[in-house]
Amino acid sequence: MKSCLDPIISDTSRVLILGTLPGDESLRLQQYYANPRNPFWAILAAVFEVSPSPKYSERVRFLHRRGLALWDVLKGADREGSLDSRIQKGRVNDFPALFAQYPALTAVVFNGVGAQKRFQRYVRGSAMLGTHRFMTLPNTSPTPGRYVLPLPKKIEEWKALRQRALT
Repeated sequence: MKSCLDPIISDTSRVLILGTLPGDESLRLQQYYANPRNPFWAILAAVFEVSPSPKYSERVRFLHRRGLALWDVLKGADREGSLDSRIQKGRVNDFPALFAQYPALTAVVFNGVGAQKRFQRYVRGSAMLGTHRFMTLPNTSPTPGRYVLPLPKKIEEWKALRQRALT
């Protein structure tokens, strides 16, 4: 059973970015999006027009300064390797408790359709989620697939996050 990381969140976080479950490199280093092939941090830097920091502590501060939080839909799952398509027996994180503890969160942004579908399956029916706005953006994963966009297109689509973070 692989387990997610603790959320990166603060009392001033307004937008929660959700992945599915951290990959093996992220779990090994205990850092979100630690695989150097995943352009998540570079995409965020481009969206907010800053230079990407190689230091994880700076990346975390970057999120806090912009009112962004980071977590995963799944608390844990059986999975061989890092591919979301190999996830079995997923257990969902406690979103009602998270939203109750952090009432400033008003929007949820999914890092890919996989995270969005799992969230809908396990969580979306909860009545307390009615006040949140939801948006699905292209997965930042570097894994080739039928719907994988080139990096410039991903950056362009992720610019919608900046608007969510500012409102």
